[in-house]
Order: sequence, then C-alpha cells, then structure tokens
Amino acid sequence: MNSAHAANFANTTGAIVGRLSALRLQFPILAQPVNGQPLVYLDNAATTQIPLTVLDAMREFETRARANIHRGVHTLSQRATDAFEDARETVKRHVGAAGAHELVFTSGTTEALNMLAQGISTGLDGHAAVLGAGDEIIVSGLEHHANLVPWQQAARRSGATLRILLPDAQGRLHEDALARLLSPRTRVFALTACSNASGERPPYEAMLALAQKADALTVLDAAQAVGHSAMQLDTLACDFMAFSAHKMYGPMGIGALVGRRAAMERLTPLRFGGDMVQSVSFQRAVFAQLPARLEGGTPNVSGAVGMAAAASFIEAVGFKAIEAHLTDLRQHAVRGLRQIEGVTVLSAQTEMSAIVSFVVQGAHPHDIGTLLDARGIAVRTGHHCAQPLLEHLGTGPTTRASLAVYNTHEEVAQLLSGVAHAIEVLR
Repeated sequence: MNSAHAANFANTTGAIVGRLSALRLQFPILAQPVNGQPLVYLDNAATTQIPLTVLDAMREFETRARANIHRGVHTLSQRATDAFEDARETVKRHVGAAGAHELVFTSGTTEALNMLAQGISTGLDGHAAVLGAGDEIIVSGLEHHANLVPWQQAARRSGATLRILLPDAQGRLHEDALARLLSPRTRVFALTACSNASGERPPYEAMLALAQKADALTVLDAAQAVGHSAMQLDTLACDFMAFSAHKMYGPMGIGALVGRRAAMERLTPLRFGGDMVQSVSFQRAVFAQLPARLEGGTPNVSGAVGMAAAASFIEAVGFKAIEAHLTDLRQHAVRGLRQIEGVTVLSAQTEMSAIVSFVVQGAHPHDIGTLLDARGIAVRTGHHCAQPLLEHLGTGPTTRASLAVYNTHEEVAQLLSGVAHAIEVLR
C-alpha cells in the first residue's frame, strides 16, 4: 500500500469511526446484553442487523400501502405497485445495472441460483434447454452449497459435465487454472465474489472476463459482497448476479437475480402461476415479458421495499468508507489471531473481506463458539455450507467471525481476548 493510498485509507476509515456511535444507534438490537455481557455481534456473514431506516420504510409500506400489486385498480394496489417497482429500480442502481439488465426479486440468493440453474437446464413448450448433453459447467471450489448443488442437479438433469476449479493450498483461485478448464464446450462458469467459509476474495473480475471470452454464461454469487463493495454490474463480464437482502442490512426472505436481459430471456421460469402469464387457456399459456415472467405468485413487496431502503442506507454511509473500515477491522483480527498459539487463519492474505475464519489446534469450533457466546460474542461455527472447500483445504469445520459497518476495534479486541480465554479453558 503506497503512502498516498494509505493516507486516503486512513481518512476514509476515520470517516466511519467518527460516526460509529451514531451509526450504532440505528441498530438498537446491539444495545442488549447477552448472557450478562454486552452483545458483540460478529455473525454478519450469516445475517446482518437491520437499521431503523429500513424498519421505518417497511412499516410505512405495511401501514399505508399494503395491497397486492399489478392487477388492482384501487389506490392501495397502485401504491403497492409503485413501491415494488421503485424498489426494483433502486436495487438495480445499487449494483450498477444498466439499461441492458433486468432484476427479478427472489426469496434470496439460494432461490436466485436455483432459478438460474433450473432455468437453463429445463426446456419450455418444446424448446430445448440452454444446457445439454456434452456441455460443461465450471464451478469454483470456493462456493457455498447454494452455488454448487444446483449446478450438480443441472448437470444430471441435462447430461452436462460438472467441472470444479479447485483453489490452491492457501485457498486462492488462479486465472491460469481456469484457462486450462475452459473449452468450446463450456456453457456456464459460476463463481463467488467472496467465500463465505474462508473470506477469500477471488479475482472475479478477471475470471468472469476470461470465461465470457470463451462464450460461457457467467454467474457471480455476490451475497458476501453487496453489503460493503460497489458491484458495478455494467462494467463486469457478468451475465447473472445473485444476492440477498439479509446480508446487506435488509430483511430476510428477499433477494434478487439480476443480469443481462438477453441472458435472462433464455431462462425457463422456476414457478408457474399468477402474474407471470400474459394469457391462459385450458390447454396452454402465453407467458409475460420480463421481469414478470420469472416472478410468479404474490411477491414479498414489503421485503423489496426493505431491500431498497437497505441499499440506500449503504450508499448513504458510502462504499469506500465501509470497505476501509471493514478492511481495518479484519486486519486487526487477523493480526491478533495469528499471535495466539495454535490458531490458523484461513485466507489471511486477503485484503478486502469482512470474514475471518480460523481453526484452533486441538479445539472444536463448537466449543470455541459456546465459550465465546458465554461472553456475549456471537460467531458462527461449522462448515458454513461449504463442506467441500473446507475438506479440500484440510481444515474441517471452522470458527467464523464476520464484520459489519457497526462493529468496532473494541469488539475485535473482545473477540481476541475471548478466543485466548477459550483456548486456555479447553486445554
């Protein structure tokens, strides 16, 4: 890091630190004690907390505009429709989606990736699926099960071959390894923007571009990135991006699949029913245009409103300030953990990540997590829905601390003290 960059980094980090007290007031859940201790919430990779501005936006919808959308001519239905479609545009802007993109609301990243994998491996009305026998799907070895298992099923359904881009012993992915896997038969390349299990941030920009040059459909699981990194979809070689609101200070049960409209048009709907049809007879249906064609059923309108409010919250704080703050906190945690005997930190070299995953020699992560919880410190333990990755790295289950905009250096210090105490108890 050169001196000019370091100075800018310090100034940006200071911008968050100076506002932390006010920011934390937006999250009243953090003020409660847990097990008689102040809550230190470090499970943000699983679910971030919701600020009052998001709760207020959802409450405003539920108390002023709650109604079903699109088909009603009455005032509340029109208000709800406007709120839903405004939310769509706000979230699209948040990830840098341009005019060539479309966004479909889902229940979260998992549904979005299932919609995609099933949508390109299933035909519709006599038309062949995008994927077929002899095709190849490449999935990185860093993936959450939600970006692996759907592709396993898509391969079985279509007769395609699934290939895995394995990371090296340090958990890093390399472009040259991807280049060796790509072939004229590659139809899909699926990659995470940040591993939820290790915190590794792969060079996804370059890898997506490499795969797109090979004429593969490119898929980015951005669940662990949209809460703190500016995802400019219009500058990425990315056909599809999936993410969830509850990992970006929004409500649970809402997420999105956003991508190039031409690519989205190729998807067979995951759900068939109301609002995704243009006309229906007893024998056949004519399906609606995007995005309605992929949004069958009554949507989570309140969730969409909350997701948009969460995007606005992040933008008000500022991506650069959030990234700098989280980078600073992670470096603090990594340095401290590596000084504790017997602790190994995964992907310690990664700079831009909000996840610190580690193992302790001779101690099970569940025991570490239980002893930390006794001190009011919330972390996640286990395989983190990425069992193949952790088995490949030879670590087994890990303890994972994950950071958010409201976390502090004091809380990182409490984590370090708690881990050291837990190791003393367990040994």
